[in-house]
Amino acid sequence: MTKEFLYELNSILIVSVLFILILLAQEAGYRIGRHHQRISDRDVKAQTNTIQAATLGLLALILGFAFNMSLQSYNNRSKAVLNEANAIGTALMRTHLLPSPYDSLTRMQLQQYIDLRLAISNTNDSLVTEQKTLASDTETLQRTLWGEAVQAARIDPNPVTTGSFVTALNSMVVAHNERNALLIMHVPEVILYLMFTVFIMSGGLIGYGSGLGQKRTILPSALLSLMICLVVFIIIDLDRPMRGIINVDQQSLERLKSDDHPE
Repeated sequence: MTKEFLYELNSILIVSVLFILILLAQEAGYRIGRHHQRISDRDVKAQTNTIQAATLGLLALILGFAFNMSLQSYNNRSKAVLNEANAIGTALMRTHLLPSPYDSLTRMQLQQYIDLRLAISNTNDSLVTEQKTLASDTETLQRTLWGEAVQAARIDPNPVTTGSFVTALNSMVVAHNERNALLIMHVPEVILYLMFTVFIMSGGLIGYGSGLGQKRTILPSALLSLMICLVVFIIIDLDRPMRGIINVDQQSLERLKSDDHPE
């Protein structure tokens, strides 16, 4: 899967460029507004204020829509971690049902599996080589565990004992695949482009409205632009697993390392 252009860029860089572009749009709009001030009457100014308010309303709508999408993706990834931890925990408990030596062997391999899942969760998404290596090791260990389960089933073909472990192992693999699928899902880039375009145009309209008036409100306009960019930063950060400030909590997986999981 080919990653989108903005996804490869640093989120702070994106927001910084956006902030500068909004300020430039405000300055350009102000100069155009000053140029048209003498030939504009009250009706033109009133219409400009109406359009400005409508644009800011559209801005708020797009912000809310994009924020909801990124937050939903974050929540889904959090649930996926919990589901995977539960699936691994179930498999760990059911290793006690396996005949010797597969009970202790699979339990040790599952602990290694947890280490791999924690390692891939704590590896920055920009480290592509490391991510691929960990993913390959995870799939190899899955095949090894499945092979051990098959061998145990030949010794003890009981659906209540070995069969229960096989079912748990299958659920663990499904949870792994679902979590991987959620990791590559993010806000479509076209929505981000639309959002940035509306923000820059809003900055131009704010500047234009200031140019038509008698006085310019520099500080409030700059603060509004800064607040917009901060919200955009949160949206992008939520949308980028393992790359930003806001990361999915891995405690449910870490807890498996210390739990005994008695029979």
